[in-house]
Amino acid sequence: MTTEAAPPHGSAGPTPASPTAEDFTRVQQSAEFAELRSSYRSFAFPLTVAFIAWYLLYVLLSSYAGGFMGTKLFGNINVALVLGLAQFATTFLIAWLYSRHAATKLDPKAQAIKARMEAGE
Repeated sequence: MTTEAAPPHGSAGPTPASPTAEDFTRVQQSAEFAELRSSYRSFAFPLTVAFIAWYLLYVLLSSYAGGFMGTKLFGNINVALVLGLAQFATTFLIAWLYSRHAATKLDPKAQAIKARMEAGE
């Protein structure tokens, strides 16, 4: 009994060499990698600072502005509950924005760098 199946991918022929430490250093010092890093930082750092400020505002209002936070908006719903739930909404919004940013801006650049490293360029 014989099969016409091709051998498994990667099993025939020589295995490509793994990137060396020098390759990684060269890529890390490249303008393309600096652009990737800058694109990440210009998105992540401002949003991180904004979210931490928003979170600290909530904590400070909870600690020092009890009257304001206890203000009933309707029924048993007060300002503290609305702002607390807004913390969750903000977290999910930032995660969604980051995933969109990564898919459109970061991933294509990272994939190009990876492909060049794997090709040995």
